[in-house]
Amino acid sequence: MQSSLIAYCGVAAVPGDLFMRWNIDPTVIAALAALGWLLVRTRSRHSVAGWSAIALMAVVFISPLCALSSALFSARVLHHVILVSAVAPLLALAFPQRSDSKVPLALLVAAHALLLWTWHAPGPYQWGLASVAGYWLMQLTLLGSAWLMWRAILAPATHVGPALIALATTIGQMGLLGALLVFASAPLYAVHLASTEAWGFSPLADQQLAGLLMWVPAMLPYLGAGLWMAWHSLQGAESAEPAKASA
Repeated sequence: MQSSLIAYCGVAAVPGDLFMRWNIDPTVIAALAALGWLLVRTRSRHSVAGWSAIALMAVVFISPLCALSSALFSARVLHHVILVSAVAPLLALAFPQRSDSKVPLALLVAAHALLLWTWHAPGPYQWGLASVAGYWLMQLTLLGSAWLMWRAILAPATHVGPALIALATTIGQMGLLGALLVFASAPLYAVHLASTEAWGFSPLADQQLAGLLMWVPAMLPYLGAGLWMAWHSLQGAESAEPAKASA
């Protein structure tokens, strides 16, 4: 009965049928093909990042991960982590922000955090899986807000200081959400209660694994981007010093 609430990816996968549960949705395949065509048409300097993003979206929406995310909350969180922490920055590189944004970076960071927390609250989370429209609203708002935020962070016009603050803020709020999931005393997501046993998990252990995924691996791309920006900023400052001295 719980599995009937999973509207898009179908009933919860079990170990015996997981590798047969590919999602051959023509709409998704067409959307990914259209994105590939747009990537070719725009001749992005970071086309490898764009194709990598498309490949990861195929993993998320077409591979058996889709069906596994109907069974396990931890698989659903992995699905979301891939979208916001890997697909979004890759798309931001492939389709960068060309000019100054009229939306402040702080507002983009806050909007993404609000959406992330909202969609992982038990009520909205379950509603987001109860209908196809709700499912795609969840996916598109998470990915879209993350993409806009990453575009602003990586934009050439964005100073290193605000970009680092944005990355640190996102790391902090994702870590807090992950910690709340890890240390919750009871399972919060009723939609997965009936399907975890087949995978050898208790509902609480599944939720704790999801929290760990949100707490540690999800933050690595943000940390990596921050270290890269800080390093290049220091390199630029060091190279500027001899130029000033010689002048």
